[in-house]
Parts: sequence; structure tokens; C-alpha cells
Amino acid sequence: MIEPMRERVVAACDGASKGNPGPAGWAWVVSDDAVSPVRWEAGALGTATNNIAELTALERLLTATDPDVPLEVRMDSQYAMKAVTTWLPGWKRNGWKTAAGKPVANQELVVRIDELLQGRSVDFRYVPAHQVDGDPLNDFADRAASQAASAQQSAGSALGSPEPPPSAPVSAAPRRRTNGTKTERPRTGGSSSRTIKAKFPGRCVCGRPYAAGESIARNDQGWGHPECRAAAAG
Repeated sequence: MIEPMRERVVAACDGASKGNPGPAGWAWVVSDDAVSPVRWEAGALGTATNNIAELTALERLLTATDPDVPLEVRMDSQYAMKAVTTWLPGWKRNGWKTAAGKPVANQELVVRIDELLQGRSVDFRYVPAHQVDGDPLNDFADRAASQAASAQQSAGSALGSPEPPPSAPVSAAPRRRTNGTKTERPRTGGSSSRTIKAKFPGRCVCGRPYAAGESIARNDQGWGHPECRAAAAG
């Protein structure tokens, strides 16, 4: 399908990893009216982290769109969005090192995205994932990336692929009875989404410090900013 010329392109991109790292895929979608998909593409990455999948999705979207037309990118990955809008200038100044002096994770992808952003008008918009009344373009990209990760096959409008199937409904976690009148959700393994107030200052996995009293959350490498929880896997 031919994309009509217009003053602004509205798009979404997303990545998925079944295991993080595990079978991974990426997807992007371009709309004709900020709601309905007009063209899309998805691809497999083999075994990769979720962060790599998210950055790859953005890189493929920027490659597939006209650099002379302003672009709005809707994303549900705070890591990918902050990497290219907030952290990237500091990484470049530090010779592609974090504030802690460590090599920037997924540097090759970040450098490529930085090159693709040069001279373009790109507006990044964060949209929460998996919402009942969430952004339809982000939902489409999420489903396409998930399907590509599971099937490890390419798909898209240029290939005549059908729209990715709907996501399975998210059921409420089972509850167990603790006494005659009160119930609570069972605890599960894995990293917690709980945030706490830092008792002491420290440094997040992203390289930026956090202060005593600031909200932090556990990630795979310790504690840091809640929005950077996924960055430890990159």
C-alpha cells in the first residue's frame, strides 16, 4: 500500500523477547490517521534481550520512513526512549561511556539510531503498554513484535501478511486465602516492581546517580531508577 504524502507521519514501534534474553522480534507500524495502520513490518532477531528488540524496532522504523517528513514515534519502552532522548548526549560526550565509566549497552544500535536522527524532526511520545483503552498503534506494534518473536518469521503489509492476532487477555493473578476474611495475592519469583525510598545515595545502572529519599526499584544489577529497571538486561 502506498503511503500518502502528508505533513506528519504518526507511527509506533515495539520489541519483544520471550525470556529476556530469549526468542525476540521487532515491529513498527505507520498510520494514515494516527489510529489506523497503513503499513507495517515485523522481523525476528533470534535470541536477544528486550532492550535490543526495542532499539531495533526504532532503528527499522527510522530507516523505513522519509527523513524529510516530521515523525511522531509512539513507544512503550522507557529504556529505548530515554536512551536516545535523554542519555545519548552524555554518552557521546563521554566517548560512549556511561557516567560510571562503563561501555554503553547496545552501543552499535544506539549509534545507528543517533545517525538516523540527525537532521530530522522526530517527536517521541511515551504510551503505556497493555492498557484496555491504550494506544491502538502501540498495541498493533506490540502484537506484531510478539508474533515475530514467537514464530521467528518476518511479516508485514508488503508481504501481504494478515494483521497480527489479538493479545491473550491478561487474567488476574490467583488469590489465596490467608484467614476467614482476608485474601492476598501469592508472591511470585523474579524481580519485584515495588519501589522504595533510598536510604543512601547511589548510582543506577544507567550511570546516573540517585539521591537519598528518591524512589528506587530493584533491577538485575542492584537498585536504580524505576524507569531503568529493564536497562540492566540490555
